[in-house]
Amino acid sequence: MKLGTFLRQVTELPVRGLDAFGSGGLVVVAPHPDDESIGCGGTLARCTAEGRPVAIIVVSDGSASHPASRSHPRTRLRRLRETETLAAVEQLGVPPRAVHFLALPDQFVPSAGPEASRAGRAVADIADGIGASAICAAWHHDPHRDHQASFAIVELAMRMRPGRLLAYPVWGWTLPRSTELDKGPLAGFRIDIGPYQAAKHAAIAAHHSQHGRIIVDDPDAFRLEADLLVHVERPHEVFLEISA
Repeated sequence: MKLGTFLRQVTELPVRGLDAFGSGGLVVVAPHPDDESIGCGGTLARCTAEGRPVAIIVVSDGSASHPASRSHPRTRLRRLRETETLAAVEQLGVPPRAVHFLALPDQFVPSAGPEASRAGRAVADIADGIGASAICAAWHHDPHRDHQASFAIVELAMRMRPGRLLAYPVWGWTLPRSTELDKGPLAGFRIDIGPYQAAKHAAIAAHHSQHGRIIVDDPDAFRLEADLLVHVERPHEVFLEISA
């Protein structure tokens, strides 16, 4: 399946309630600080409003977004991005105790080896802690190595704690339409986030450093651009079924 076909078919996925995640809690694994808000912000807000336990696991420390900044070297930027994440989830109604930072190195998240295994164990333990019935990972087709490595870490966690694995696209929306994806039919569902779109927008905006605010001494730094943000204006968030 090519991305162009995927983009057409994804609008036909069924709209489900939170029961689509099963009867337990929901774990969202974010490769970087901000992916939780971009990919799942509305769903997290809805879960919290409806009393479903959630946990957010931020895999990388986010400290490579402004590599040339002198005002915000990696240690300071890491602290800033953690602070922004906590401010973002507050907009979603998620308590700070539900957020877990693995602090793996931005751009160098491991997909295998001892460090990846420790991260997988952490994901499994956190999922156990809230009685999770589903773990949501960033899509393995997202064109960023940290996203792909984070997906691999979640796969390791599923070997330690078998369960339901779902994927949510972030950067995958922006791939060329000719990109080849998985073979076979598209499976998954959409969650209606209409009443929570304003909270999601506020959460994304809370990641000030990623919008070109605060840090002004690295003009070539990463910035959230309109070609991605246009996709988060949708009134639904997409979750794709991943086969074991």
